[in-house]
Amino acid sequence: MLKIFKYLKESKWSVLAIIALLVVQAYCDLALPQYTADIVDIGIGQKGIENAVPRRLGAETYAGLMSLMTQEERALMASAYGQENDDNYVFRGDKETEEALDECIGIPILILSAMRESGGMPGAGTAVGGTEAADAAGAKSGGISGEAGNPPADLSASSLAPTDDQVLALRDQVLESLGETGETVIAQRAMLFLQAEYESLGMDLGKIQRSYLYRTGGMMLAYSVVMMVTAILVGFLASRIGARLGLNLRQRVFSRVVSFSHAEMEQFSTASLITRSTNDIQQVQMVVVMMLRMVVYAPIIGIGGIVKVLGTRTGMGWIIAVAVALILALVGVLMAVAMPRFKKMQALVDRLNLVSREILTGVSVIRAFSRERFEEERFDRANRDLMRTQLFTNRVMNIMMPMMMLIMNGISILIVWFGAKGIDLGNLMVGDMLAFITYTMQIVMSFLMLTMISVMLPRAGVAAGRIEEVIGTRPSVTDREQVQDEKLRSAKGVVSFEDVSFRYPGADEDALENLTFTAGPGETTAVIGSTGCGKSTLLNLIPRFYDVTAGRITIDGVDIRDLSQHKLRSLLGYVPQKAVLFSGDIASNLKFGGTWQDGASDITDSRMEEAARIAQATEFIESKTEKYHSEISQGGTNVSGGQKQRLSIARAIAKSPKIYLFDDSFSALDYKTDVTLRRALREKTGDATVIIVAQRISTILNADRIIVLDDGKIAGMGTHRELLRECEAYREIARSQLSEAELKGGAAV
Repeated sequence: MLKIFKYLKESKWSVLAIIALLVVQAYCDLALPQYTADIVDIGIGQKGIENAVPRRLGAETYAGLMSLMTQEERALMASAYGQENDDNYVFRGDKETEEALDECIGIPILILSAMRESGGMPGAGTAVGGTEAADAAGAKSGGISGEAGNPPADLSASSLAPTDDQVLALRDQVLESLGETGETVIAQRAMLFLQAEYESLGMDLGKIQRSYLYRTGGMMLAYSVVMMVTAILVGFLASRIGARLGLNLRQRVFSRVVSFSHAEMEQFSTASLITRSTNDIQQVQMVVVMMLRMVVYAPIIGIGGIVKVLGTRTGMGWIIAVAVALILALVGVLMAVAMPRFKKMQALVDRLNLVSREILTGVSVIRAFSRERFEEERFDRANRDLMRTQLFTNRVMNIMMPMMMLIMNGISILIVWFGAKGIDLGNLMVGDMLAFITYTMQIVMSFLMLTMISVMLPRAGVAAGRIEEVIGTRPSVTDREQVQDEKLRSAKGVVSFEDVSFRYPGADEDALENLTFTAGPGETTAVIGSTGCGKSTLLNLIPRFYDVTAGRITIDGVDIRDLSQHKLRSLLGYVPQKAVLFSGDIASNLKFGGTWQDGASDITDSRMEEAARIAQATEFIESKTEKYHSEISQGGTNVSGGQKQRLSIARAIAKSPKIYLFDDSFSALDYKTDVTLRRALREKTGDATVIIVAQRISTILNADRIIVLDDGKIAGMGTHRELLRECEAYREIARSQLSEAELKGGAAV
């Protein structure tokens, strides 16, 4: 998990931009439900009248309201309204004044409305808003009316204007009679009163309603557009960060793998490295994109939704607590069940890749031994193991969505059930209930988004750990801080082993022990011995595929560990035991060892053709239609073993190195080709050092020096004739390969 966040440091500014955009998107998303509620409650239910503060009042109504206010409220009222030529009053206050007036004008409107409905007669008992408050308002109206029972023309100026104590006492009595539904009744009565007042003044209520709907709808549209733009920008930035992350991780993994010595390569299988550099990086890349779009957004929308829900004052906050508790319980159970399988899945993917690769690369051997059925069953087992694990995790995750929908729908039913009761009692408005449902769904969806990410994070965390395992593996063969490449600007190629010992990592015994010899320019040094005696290991120490455990190897007296790997390997022409060709054409493979710049090698066509001629590859190359531009498939599967080996030898020759290393590189050649190739090679490598590892004595008969290895130690060293006389181990090898006549004659080739 932390590893994934660590990868995002490289794109921190883009991540900060995404967070800022998500905050804007969440703000817009949280604003929309309230606008929807306002359209339902105000735009439709109240015909566009936003609050109890009248936009316009008749003189009589203005005077009536003033008479039902305290002295402070009358001052606020007077400051908020200005009189027009037609004696009507128009609201001219600011937003702050409007809010202050909205808090105190509701009850005066209710009382004045009740007085008008009762005809201004004390004790008329006319209902106000269908409640007992009408009686209270009607009864009290006698104390503030004229003697005839009708309000005077200007009660604010009347000598009978009530005192603040009278007004407050009347309000208390009205609120007490209304009970818990007081605020709702006052608000509803104020709307009806204002509608009647506007109509009496000749105002167009339809225009007021349309104006409000257009204005509110326009705001909703603007917020929606902003949400759309921010969502597009977030998607763009997140995709770009994910793509860049994938690019960087692949580069880092590949660069690290290329720098590995043989010791590190043995820690990871090829199939595992392929999976880590493809599937695992894709997992991390996908989760990073999803995380940037959801993990930041979900908490913002969830917390914002809770704040908004608490602000609706519906009394249904407990429903949110129930929803969150159910979701957390569901997620906890699913994670406990699925997490172990997610960790197992990546190992099963590795296993499937390994089996597939083995079968595909060894298909000819499988057919030759009629093992198709066995290998099919082996593949089927690996495939089914992965399928069963994937099915289990997918089924567990598929349960999550229906369960989430069940919770969401159940919560919606609870909200509608208790919301309907609140609406029936007058404690809640329809728009508020709709907003509450929307905010609740936003809260639930935020947890759903976090759940989706929590499902993906474990697998991505495992993938990130596997990637870090490769990136964090330090090569055992590295360059020193101060290299001595300048000492070999004009290298001769003298290779010396000075009391060299080597032990494989984790082994109990040395594979090579106390080797001392020198191979000089113009000489051919051959290494022979029984299988497993350490011949290839000896050769692998020269290019530093491994570093020696003890002693040292020098070139022209310079320890190879004091050279950079690039400089060291630039001196070598290496032909491995198993010939390796790359997809492309013959020319690209033969020029592979040159210095490449702008897609071109510094090895000329003439050098390439000369190398092919020395390696006895010209005949089969010229027989092809496109000659040197003939296609080579991956791994060189479209050429024979002998042709592949000759092309590998030609590749080393074309480089014109100071030191040639042949690791049993003539084994696939017929006797005639072997003899011809070695004669041509001797002419070409007259001033170079040649070290040959061989199984066949016929390959090394004319070598200037033959080293016989036996169980990692030098059992003998000399020419063919000298070893036949002095080395029993060499004689045993010679007897197994040469006739008696060849043994007696010294068998020169």
